[in-house]
Amino acid sequence: MQLPSIFQGESRTRLLQGAIFGAVATLLIGFVWGGWVIKSTAEKQSVEAAESAVVTALAPICVDNFQNATEASTNLENLKKESSYMQTGFIEKGGWAVLPGSDKASYGVARACAELLNGS
Repeated sequence: MQLPSIFQGESRTRLLQGAIFGAVATLLIGFVWGGWVIKSTAEKQSVEAAESAVVTALAPICVDNFQNATEASTNLENLKKESSYMQTGFIEKGGWAVLPGSDKASYGVARACAELLNGS
């Protein structure tokens, strides 16, 4: 059986070059502009999104713990006196970011709590 002329000689070379170029262009466009990601990147993004959602959900509990503690107004004044990078530690040391079922403060929750308390 004879192959069609497109699969022979110069035409065959051009066909293969076009197929390879098309595949490379498709991959490049897909990953750069199309939003395609590899499995490890997708897993990393999903973990980050889940952690962010948990912090967003738990930060109001920390704020409530802070506001219902004794001397809340004094604590708020002291919190605002702290530099922004020290406020998370202030919340952690005060124990307001220790959530039910846990025995230690969550850094992410404490940071979000400080931001909420500062009105950020």
